[in-house]
Formats: sequence, C-alpha cells, structure tokens
Amino acid sequence: MAFVGSGSFSVKKVSTPATCVRMSAEENSSERRDFLKTVLGAALAMTVPASAMAEREYSGVPYLGGSDKVDVNNANIRVFQKFPGMYPNIGRLIVKNGPYKDVSEVFKIEELSAAQKEVLKKYENNLVALEPRPEYEIDKINNGLYR
Repeated sequence: MAFVGSGSFSVKKVSTPATCVRMSAEENSSERRDFLKTVLGAALAMTVPASAMAEREYSGVPYLGGSDKVDVNNANIRVFQKFPGMYPNIGRLIVKNGPYKDVSEVFKIEELSAAQKEVLKKYENNLVALEPRPEYEIDKINNGLYR
C-alpha cells in the first residue's frame, strides 16, 4: 500500500443523526416496483448482448482431425499422423506451402519427391481444400497439444 503526502493523516469524527427509513407495503409500492423494474432491466440488458454476439462454430471443424478427411489449408501437421507415411515430412510440406485452392495443387510442391507423391496420391481422396481460416493459421505447426 502506498501513501502520498506528508506521511501523517488525521481522522475526523463526524456524527450525524441516524435516519430510519421505513417502507410499508401500501406506501410507495409503485416506486419500489419501478425501481425493481429498472434494476432487473439493466441486469438483463447487460447479459443479452453477450449471448447475441456469440459466433457460430466453424463448420469445417471435422476436417481438422475429427473425420477421415483432412483440410489441407487449416489442419495441424499432427493430423497427418492418420495417414501412414505422411507425418511428419509430407504433412510439413503441405502445411508450409499452403494455402491451396484445390487438393491437386498439393502435387505441385517442388520439394516433394516421387516417393512422397506416391504416398500423397494414395490419400488424395482423404484431403479437402476449404477456405483458409486465420484463427487456425497459428496452430498449423504446433497446436500445443502433447501426449
């Protein structure tokens, strides 16, 4: 705790007469009702916009590793473990050289060897090229999930 000033302070004792506020059910019931309406209305107004601004879930989530198909534009490199021979080298090249408009563009990666293209051809039907999403870009190499 920090104090600013000369280092000493004084406390003044002020005495004021206590005021008793009493409200019966008959008196000012409309004021009480109006007050409660205002308070509850303000509380409700603060919660509604938060739920109204919620985003819909990304429809391509299954293609990030939860299905037999993988999105070459948004999936993490580890998803390619599903396909023997693709992880880590082919998966790394796919992630590094994206985005792709079509799956066929993956075969145009210059660093792919003939053997790697054979493996890639084997799993071509399991790959899709969806619209790249910026929220998945940072996780494509390392999503921070470890076993």
